[in-house]
Parts: sequence; structure tokens; C-alpha cells
Amino acid sequence: MTAAEALAAGLDTPTLCELAGLPRSADTRDIRDAFDQALSETGIELPERGVARRHALRRLAARPVDGDIAPADLATGDWWETEAETVEERAFVSLIPRCGCCIGYTLGLDRRTWEAGIRTAALALTSSAPDGPGC
Repeated sequence: MTAAEALAAGLDTPTLCELAGLPRSADTRDIRDAFDQALSETGIELPERGVARRHALRRLAARPVDGDIAPADLATGDWWETEAETVEERAFVSLIPRCGCCIGYTLGLDRRTWEAGIRTAALALTSSAPDGPGC
């Protein structure tokens, strides 16, 4: 999907077109190889892992704000481990439990209070000035 969005935004390379056409079931090595080649063709360099993670955190916060996912769906992956640097990032990350069933246990909040808090923190993060380019 990202490759198709890049094409729509005006980036156009042979490998980016190939990447956009790969099915979801494609081998992950083929996807990674095509991704690396497409980046090379466009001259785009990947940011450091920590920076990329913080950019992704900002995009993740936009999803409950936009209504794309329920707050409980944030309790997947290892987002709670993200090394947040700004006040807004720390507030958002501090409310992400290790799993959906741990909200009361780890955060000491009932589900409705937590959902309101996570939406507020997500809105604060998405409304804050980006800490770096591309966020």
C-alpha cells in the first residue's frame, strides 16, 4: 500500500511499480529486496531505527484520533517499549499496555477511563509539532 501511495505522490521507478504490484502473500524476502532496491532508485535513505520508530508512533497515534482503530487495538506489538523523547510521546506510550487484558492490572485504570486517556494523549501527540523531518 505504501508503494502505491508513493507512486500516486509522484515517485516512479521500475522497482517501486513492481513492489506496488506484489501480493500480500509474497515472500517477505522478495518484498524486502524490492523495497531496498526501490529506495536506492529513489535516493531515499532510511532513518535510524529509533527515529523511524518515533515516526511510526506518531502515525499510530493518528489512527484512534481518525477512528481507524479502537484504542484497545493499540495493545498489540511492543509499542510500550518505544523510547519516547517528547512529553507527548511519553504520555502516549505510558498508556499503551502490553496487552488488552492488562489495562487495569498494569495501568490501574478502568477501560473507559483508559480509552479516554489514550485518545487525549493520541490527539496531543498528533497535534504537537514534529520533532524531526518526515513525522
